[in-house]
Amino acid sequence: MSTDLDWMISVDDHVIEPPDTWQSRLPAKFRAAGPRLVHDESGEAWYYEDKRIPTLGLAAAAGKSREQFSPLPLAYADMRPGCYDPVERVHDMDRSGVLASLCFPSFPRLCGQTFHEGNDKELGLACVKAYNDFMLDEWCGSAPGRLVPLVIIPLWDPAEAAREIERTAGLGARAVSFSENPSPLNLPSIHDKSRYWDPVFSAVSDAEMPLCTHFGSSSKLVTTSDDTPIIASIAMNPISLALACIDWLFSGNLQRFPDLKICMSEGGIGWIPWALERSDYTYDRQRFWASGQTMTGDMLGGVELDSSVDAAPAAEFDVLPSELFRQHIFGCFIDEPEGAKLIDRVGVDNVMVEADYPHTDSSWPNSVEISRRQVGHLAVDDQYKVLRGNAERLFRFTPAAVATDR
Repeated sequence: MSTDLDWMISVDDHVIEPPDTWQSRLPAKFRAAGPRLVHDESGEAWYYEDKRIPTLGLAAAAGKSREQFSPLPLAYADMRPGCYDPVERVHDMDRSGVLASLCFPSFPRLCGQTFHEGNDKELGLACVKAYNDFMLDEWCGSAPGRLVPLVIIPLWDPAEAAREIERTAGLGARAVSFSENPSPLNLPSIHDKSRYWDPVFSAVSDAEMPLCTHFGSSSKLVTTSDDTPIIASIAMNPISLALACIDWLFSGNLQRFPDLKICMSEGGIGWIPWALERSDYTYDRQRFWASGQTMTGDMLGGVELDSSVDAAPAAEFDVLPSELFRQHIFGCFIDEPEGAKLIDRVGVDNVMVEADYPHTDSSWPNSVEISRRQVGHLAVDDQYKVLRGNAERLFRFTPAAVATDR
């Protein structure tokens, strides 16, 4: 077992898509408006339809010191090759003790918001499929057993999204990226009474593919005021997944789709015991009057039931929310020593580790050392679960044997 603990599986990394990702895969009629890397008077940037989108330095910070982190645009020539080249990525993984890596997209944004926001949805669907083909064939296909295939969906069309889940599942996809909160994207929430998202939830359940919800995938940063310093908002970011977790627990979707699994990607884990305790307490004390209701007003200044919102039926609980969490939801962390002390309270079967390569929060190139240090208080079998076993089970992924000695 000791040699197994020399390696981890990172369930949250990121790919900077190579320049030809879409132009080499889109049908000819879509190439002029589809994503293309352009060198113009302002430098290097992607264009999609008529929108210019540079790659920012914060998204490709691997190999740079903290003092060098920058939000300014960054050209591919100035990035570490492991950001965009799968062969070089694996070399960087070997250096950091990362046996396998699940990567979120960059240009499409975390769950494909770029294509959702585009004007031409036929083009958007073609771009979603082209990205997924790249992820499956080129990115993961270049290093079998080392890169876990995560795909995106056309958020604006759940039926088409279900078809894309079925298509990619047949090609080896292992997970689907989904928004932490669809409402800020002008999409129905997970509470929607019309069951807008049911085709997606049904398709991923049937395919045994978890939904990975990364903080920021609502395209909205957590903030407390218009003049909140950005560094404060960055510190607040994981709170969005604490809210998303409670949202899921009271949505009723976990009861209606018993095989549905949710990952709280890059959300940390220290908040989870509090969220579960609070959810259980709230359910116990408030369910008789509050279940299934939508309200306006504040709790002390006067609450009114909002009849203008057609609320979904109240969730029916056979178990407490905390147990529902342990059946369906997974927490993920990078470098969180205090949170790691609470793994037993979260549930050792519900925690995984991340490296976040090549972002500024990344633990690279010391990922496995950092992760092992934080789980060292656990029994050896439980260390294995957190470092890699839970990810292997959840994503149904068997990593390739690695010959490299670290």
